[in-house]
Amino acid sequence: MAESATGAQGPVRLTSLAHGGGCGCKIAPGVLQQILAGAPASAPFASLMVGTETSDDAAVWRLNDEQALIATTDFFMPMVDDPRDFGRIAAANALSDVYAMGGRPILALAIVGMPINALPVETIRGILAGGSEICAEAGIPIAGGHSIDSVEPIYGLVALGLVHPDRVMTNRAARAGDELILGKALGVGVLSAAFKQGRLDAEGYAALVSSTTRLNTPGPDLAALDGVHAMTDVTGFGLLGHGLEMARGAGLTLRIDPLAPHLLPGAEALARDGVRTGASVRNWDSYGADVGGAEALEPWRRDLLSDPQTSGGLLVAVAPEAAAGVLSHLRSAGFEAARVGRFAEGPGRIVLAPGA
Repeated sequence: MAESATGAQGPVRLTSLAHGGGCGCKIAPGVLQQILAGAPASAPFASLMVGTETSDDAAVWRLNDEQALIATTDFFMPMVDDPRDFGRIAAANALSDVYAMGGRPILALAIVGMPINALPVETIRGILAGGSEICAEAGIPIAGGHSIDSVEPIYGLVALGLVHPDRVMTNRAARAGDELILGKALGVGVLSAAFKQGRLDAEGYAALVSSTTRLNTPGPDLAALDGVHAMTDVTGFGLLGHGLEMARGAGLTLRIDPLAPHLLPGAEALARDGVRTGASVRNWDSYGADVGGAEALEPWRRDLLSDPQTSGGLLVAVAPEAAAGVLSHLRSAGFEAARVGRFAEGPGRIVLAPGA
């Protein structure tokens, strides 16, 4: 299924060296909100189009009338044991923020923290090679970076991209009546938890890696479509967490159909059997009070809606008349996209309603 590192004492599982993995490593949204409360806002720079005031995926700096620079960084601990797969997943996840802002990557810098005494050099090379492979697929170089000797293995990227200033996508510009489209199936966190528990079969592992290494390249094409108003990607806070950010940012209520998202192969069976991540629990504890209708759901389904997604799908708010075009574009590019909800007038919260 996957290779493990081999050290002086025999095989070493990368996941055994980390207390968490993938975007499940994220600080819980409620705790993060407390940490950032009262933090100074970005200084008023005329060229800063997107800064720290919102929960957007990246910063955006206007260069001129035709170009804006997207800057973001993302890194985490391993959710798989194969070094190449870990590097590929981390790189795809980092580049996703550029695509979610409507941009195209231009270069990346590597962020590397490794327990040098626990991992052989060949394993670390494999991680870096996996990241380089994904960046080559995106058509960009890894042009530098920084490394440290750390207790747990950490890898990720600083990613830079370009976008036209008029096509910058944020997560806060949805409009009442917009439909919400999700670009990938859910269940990454459940599958990764099953992997760590030794309960994930070869088909499930292949689905996990395939989803998390698929680049969200349609982002800039979607940003150019008439009717697309807002975009983000689903990562550590789950569909509900990132949907709630969009609802709060727009000052609207988001009605989500809990039965609509596609699920990765095996995710439902594992979730029904009680497999879930600690991050899913922390997510729900952070924002569950702002989600109505959850009491009518089976607990396993609610877990999947708050399941942390590593390198998850694009989440697109689009006018109803343009929704079919967004779905067609994503599906023609090989994505398992689905309409999962609709924005309506009301306070910034989520209501779960089948058929929404």
